[in-house]
Amino acid sequence: MTRFLRLIYLMVGLTLLSSPSIAETPFPTIHEPTDESLKCIQPEDEMRRNHMNYILHERDETMHQGVRGEPGSLAACIDCHVEPNADGEIAGIESKEHFCTACHEYASVQIDCFQCHADRPQKFIDRKAHTGASLKQQLQSTLAAHSEANEGAQE
Repeated sequence: MTRFLRLIYLMVGLTLLSSPSIAETPFPTIHEPTDESLKCIQPEDEMRRNHMNYILHERDETMHQGVRGEPGSLAACIDCHVEPNADGEIAGIESKEHFCTACHEYASVQIDCFQCHADRPQKFIDRKAHTGASLKQQLQSTLAAHSEANEGAQE
């Protein structure tokens, strides 16, 4: 009887392993920066495998030596890879559209960076404006002004 069960388990296992849905699991889509002049500090395959090491190294230098603004900073990654969608909304870390979320869910890795760090680019937030407007309204007005400035510069 146990030989029969082993044979059944083996056949079911081989059937599942040969299933095209398992073999063709797609990699998550990574948002590429819209500005062609911006290049990552390392090639894409290197960043996929080792970005956490760069971030940890940067963290240690920042916390213990006061070194800030290096190209490997988490803020630089967010500023480059997290951009507003067509509606002017910027995905937070809780959203599947966020740059970091898709890969971390795919790899089943918890993201703890954003317990302390901002998950959205700071360049779109006007911290001096205390008008009582919501963050979304502030972002949309800043983006509109930014778009108008770019259109005026191109003319």
